[in-house]
Amino acid sequence: MAEVVTKGSGEVERIADRARLWVSFAATGNTRAEAVNALNARLADVETLLDTSAVEVRSRHLSVFENWQRRRMVGARAEQHYVLRVSDLTVLADLVSRLLTAEPASFNGPDWELSDDADAVRDAQREAVADARRRAEGYADALGTRLGPLLRLSDGYEGGGGFAPMAAAAPRAHQESVDVSNLNLEPQLVTVSASCTTAWSLLD
Repeated sequence: MAEVVTKGSGEVERIADRARLWVSFAATGNTRAEAVNALNARLADVETLLDTSAVEVRSRHLSVFENWQRRRMVGARAEQHYVLRVSDLTVLADLVSRLLTAEPASFNGPDWELSDDADAVRDAQREAVADARRRAEGYADALGTRLGPLLRLSDGYEGGGGFAPMAAAAPRAHQESVDVSNLNLEPQLVTVSASCTTAWSLLD
């Protein structure tokens, strides 16, 4: 029995209802202990800021290392890296402003997410199967035959995301409030993709 194998793809878009941020803070000292103590003091306000039901700290990662210049140690540096998930987007702009006011060593985000993508995935899968079927019908018509029932289907999911790093800000003696009103931190569209490979029988 003859068959035709086709691939299909589908995409749907949904407005994000969750955001992810990457932020790190750093402090230096003559020794590693001094650097850690300085970082610990600096993070007091940051930890208070993150102590809210709207923000989930997905990870904390501490790095402590010596600074070297021309083969000699010139002090030490301590860094705390956070991965944050913001579930209430009404607080996102204020949170970003406060984090940036705290002068992080680096800040990345937001990356936009869906808290539940099940419905979007199903819609993308339906589009992928429909696309594969349309392609199979086109080949059947080109061959002068009729498209028969589906024989096999393999499912795949395509997706991705990322972030571009932002240059670290230099520490300032006086912390100025950061205005983010023109940075367009409104929820963006998230694209959910699906792909499949299908095999259909060809009827005489």
